[in-house]
Amino acid sequence: MEFKHVSVLLEECLEALNIKKDGTYVDCTLGGAGHSKEILKRIETGKLIGIDQDQDALHNAKTILSQYSNVILVHSNFEMIKSIIEDHAPEGVDGILMDLGVSSYQLDEGERGFSYMKDAPLDMRMNQDDPFSAYEVVNEYDEEKIYRIIRDYGEEKFAKRIAGFIAKARQDKPISTTLELVEIIKNAIPARARREGPHPAKRTFQAIRIEVNRELTILKDTIEDAVDGLKPGGRLAIITFHSLEDRIVKNTYRDLMDPCTCPKNMPCVCGKTATVKILTRKPILPSELEIEENPRSRSAKLRVLEKL
Repeated sequence: MEFKHVSVLLEECLEALNIKKDGTYVDCTLGGAGHSKEILKRIETGKLIGIDQDQDALHNAKTILSQYSNVILVHSNFEMIKSIIEDHAPEGVDGILMDLGVSSYQLDEGERGFSYMKDAPLDMRMNQDDPFSAYEVVNEYDEEKIYRIIRDYGEEKFAKRIAGFIAKARQDKPISTTLELVEIIKNAIPARARREGPHPAKRTFQAIRIEVNRELTILKDTIEDAVDGLKPGGRLAIITFHSLEDRIVKNTYRDLMDPCTCPKNMPCVCGKTATVKILTRKPILPSELEIEENPRSRSAKLRVLEKL
């Protein structure tokens, strides 16, 4: 299947990165390589480091970016950004982009198990080399842990019922496919609630995907490591797609800009000073035209900081 992905907030990201012709940039989530290709068009003597944990994305990027010699492709999770920058740009980088959305390819490729609309093995791994998948979450986590994941990561109000129905269903046999799980979720949610709002399995699938790929647990440390890898004046631009991600990004940015831990009514004695300035007081949102052309961009938010 062809790796298709529409780059979200493309022009806004390019402007946010303030690209220099001789700069070094990192795309932490290559995906369909749309952002990377546009960055490369704007640099001449600089270079781009592209990271993705999905081998399909890397193979696609190698083809899409084949005309450029100033590209380094790295198969890794972006949580390793500190060591990746140390290996490939020890002097630091001028800009870093993180697009935290699941690619259209991953959603549309039935075999990957991300979609609640297509039958497939319970997988949801962005890194296919990782042995831990959605199957283990659904079949091996205890009921209480499944409940907390669906409640916290999916913000699903029927999380307790869904966890209970999953625990009961797997007593008979393991839950092995996406549509088996969808049917269990539907049965757990009252009929009236199923008729209102998004697909009844949307929030639960999101929650399990986040758990499988540790999307939230690694984010704060990764942002801090990314800032450490920036040159003074370098910029970090992060696109989020749901409130939990955005809250972590917003709060981590704030803590980097105001790291003092002293009581606000007392003189500072901790000695911690700002390492960044935040360039987006409010997140940058997609235009109505972009949402119309790419409905999956609707929930995107872009936040940008600059290293002091």
